[in-house]
Amino acid sequence: MHTEVHKWYSPELGKDMELKVYGHYGKPFIVFPCSRGRYFDFEGQGMIDKISGYIDCGKIKLYAIDSVDIESWYNFSVSPAERNARHNQYDKYIADEVIPFIRKHTKSPNERPMATGTSLGAYHAVNFFLRHPDLCGGTIALSGLYRMDRNEFRLSWGDVKEVYYNSPIHFLPNVTEPTILNWCRKSAIIICTGQGAWENEAIEDTKALDNTFKAKGIPAWIDYWGSDVNHDWPWWYIQMNYFLSKLY
Repeated sequence: MHTEVHKWYSPELGKDMELKVYGHYGKPFIVFPCSRGRYFDFEGQGMIDKISGYIDCGKIKLYAIDSVDIESWYNFSVSPAERNARHNQYDKYIADEVIPFIRKHTKSPNERPMATGTSLGAYHAVNFFLRHPDLCGGTIALSGLYRMDRNEFRLSWGDVKEVYYNSPIHFLPNVTEPTILNWCRKSAIIICTGQGAWENEAIEDTKALDNTFKAKGIPAWIDYWGSDVNHDWPWWYIQMNYFLSKLY
């Protein structure tokens, strides 16, 4: 498998950031790591090996990026507004630095890469797509939480106003801009959760997104797997292969 590691100083984040490319050709995917993760986690957790067939035959090409979660959503020492501001810098890093890099790397100036991830990576994938459907062509999101007033983030209902535009379940119902909605409607949206251990909150959030997509007339494949399907990598291997087989 062809791989490359790239590193540059990010003006948006004020520090060096790394990403790893997997594959030589195919539909590009931005891969978001799980909470507080690094660009090499998708590989380290075994996902690259499990979907290598799609990479090796040139159907997909992955761009696995770093997170700044420890400086944003998991930096409990600063205010919600400061955590949100750091995430917004991360969002701009992807939009203004990673997307142009992918377009240059693929020699496709109008490319809209897909976004994917599991657990918190699924949140990042969905959040980035919904904020930038003109830049991102859709998502495969597995077992994500999509509202920021969850216990995991230690943000209360009263804090939502500070993080509103990074909390999809809160901001999406109020999106009315026709251009944004039209971009969403012509994108490939797949959101999946199991119904087994550690998936209760993911089920609730996935259902909420499902209802909003329907209300907005946005086609989306929302899939609920069985009560034996847990919040864990062995099931994410199976889910990712299944959805990639349907897309490519």
